[in-house]
Amino acid sequence: MKDSQGPDDRRSQDAQLLTAEQAAALARDVRATGGTLVFTNGVFDLLHPGHVRYLRDARALGDALIVGLNSDRSVRVNKGPDKPITPERERAELLLALASVDAVVIFDDDTPLAIISAIEPDVLVKGADWGPDNIVGRDVVEARGGRVVRVELAKGYSTSNIVRKVRGLAAG
Repeated sequence: MKDSQGPDDRRSQDAQLLTAEQAAALARDVRATGGTLVFTNGVFDLLHPGHVRYLRDARALGDALIVGLNSDRSVRVNKGPDKPITPERERAELLLALASVDAVVIFDDDTPLAIISAIEPDVLVKGADWGPDNIVGRDVVEARGGRVVRVELAKGYSTSNIVRKVRGLAAG
């Protein structure tokens, strides 16, 4: 799966929204050609440079990156009734436009454990703000010889900060 292009050179026009079964098939295809499959997950609401840098860093750890995207229902369960701001299909569209993202799979469960179990990534990536013992799917990945990587987050970027700023501007 490796070629002469780096992750930032690859065009994302082949990136696609997949079902869990299709994502698992993509993962098998990547490994069958000697590649390394990377997986990360999140809400990715109000996409900002911190997200872009995080996903670029995650993609650099392998040959293909699948992003598990919390469904709108899953976000509400985890973050409260006022979230997400951007609907799941629009969040997926934005992620798929990034050169670092090969595929997106929307999951409706409260955690990504089922999708991680189906995909069996070689590398599971989470932000460094997650403690190693709190990373869902860590045991699944490590049991099959994969690794978990905690990536430093770009300072000064967060969806919550953007929302606070917008609310402050609207109030003023």
